[in-house]
Amino acid sequence: MPSPSKSNIYFFFETSIDLRNRTELKRFLQQLFRREQRELETLNYVFCSDRRLLQINRQYLSHDDLTDIITFELSPRGGPIVGEIYISTDRVRDNAKLLGVSLKEELHRVIFHGALHLCGYSDKTGEAKAKMRKLEDQNLLAYVPRKTVSS
Repeated sequence: MPSPSKSNIYFFFETSIDLRNRTELKRFLQQLFRREQRELETLNYVFCSDRRLLQINRQYLSHDDLTDIITFELSPRGGPIVGEIYISTDRVRDNAKLLGVSLKEELHRVIFHGALHLCGYSDKTGEAKAKMRKLEDQNLLAYVPRKTVSS
């Protein structure tokens, strides 16, 4: 397990998006995995375009549609979590507008969504999707109050 001062969560930006408080977000994600009783070895978040994510979707999942996130679990069976999460910043922006929420909220929801997938949660059925949404909401509520409030 990595030392507390060294994170095992990394953010890569192929496209630009405002992701503030990254150190705090990494700490929160590490806590999420601990709450779920899952050991995290390494997690890479890659922020990319619709075009790039569509290419990944076609190549690896044989899907020909736009999506906001694709999560790959690369862990050896029974081992600690190793994962890569690709997030389309284009989809996140469009979905935030469509849903009437802030870009920051939608971005964090998708970030937590990917982590929850790596913890074993699915969204393939209506019931599973409702459970996933509830967990996303809980994590959003738990994370938001941690933000620095300017007076």
